[in-house]
Amino acid sequence: MPASHFILLYVAEPEASARFYARLLGRAAIESSPTFAMFALDDGLMLGLWSRATVQPAASAASGSSELAFALGGESEVDAAHARWREQGLPIAQPPTRMDFGYTCVGLDPDGHRLRAFAPG
Repeated sequence: MPASHFILLYVAEPEASARFYARLLGRAAIESSPTFAMFALDDGLMLGLWSRATVQPAASAASGSSELAFALGGESEVDAAHARWREQGLPIAQPPTRMDFGYTCVGLDPDGHRLRAFAPG
């Protein structure tokens, strides 16, 4: 199977979600329309935000049923991500916590999708 190049999240309001992710990622969308927005991530992966109301075939999963994970270099970077997300007003689902896979925290995007920052360990 070929390598993955895109992650697509189904969202209620693509334009609002695009503003949220532009602030979160520190970059503008490379493509946007009323029903879709696309971001290029540092590793070549693309993040698409597609209107739940217009995706074909219709989405069957509940809103907020996805998770994006960002591997960071250490616990201090996780703490910094947590602080930044709180300053930006993200709902925090999990404050910095040590788990069996490492140190992690989880914030939520406007549609309830999880944003996990973690330092493996």
